[in-house]
Amino acid sequence: MISNINKVILIGNLGVDPEIKSLQSGDQIAHLRIATSDTWKDKKTGEHKERTQWHQVVIFNKSLVKLADQYLKKGSKIYIEGQLQNRKWQDQNGNTRYTTEIVLGYNSQLHILNYTKQKNSETHYGKRDDSSHNQNKNAFISKFARKIDDEIPF
Repeated sequence: MISNINKVILIGNLGVDPEIKSLQSGDQIAHLRIATSDTWKDKKTGEHKERTQWHQVVIFNKSLVKLADQYLKKGSKIYIEGQLQNRKWQDQNGNTRYTTEIVLGYNSQLHILNYTKQKNSETHYGKRDDSSHNQNKNAFISKFARKIDDEIPF
């Protein structure tokens, strides 16, 4: 029996280029801002509506940081799997602030859905991807990404 699950899955577009930072330990992390949009038709007016949510993502996985640094840019469409994490910090004025982030660590995944320099339009990094289940999942993601491509204004 599974006691707890903390898993976030998003398909969205980068709003800005990745921000790469070096820690005191010498390791690097990447910060991403991902936009996801919902669209619907208002039943009363017939008007098409859209709501965009912005998500803060922090990457600690070394290979995913390298991927983000080398291949991601503003507008990149990506698929991520990570964990939701809340962080408490203090701003310049000493006020306590809280941030909710999606963290990509060791068991996380990042897939580039619109990387066109490869023969295949999808590049995979992160967790092992060697089962037929993952191949079927990736085919679904590609099909889903193409379907929503026209709905996202990027």
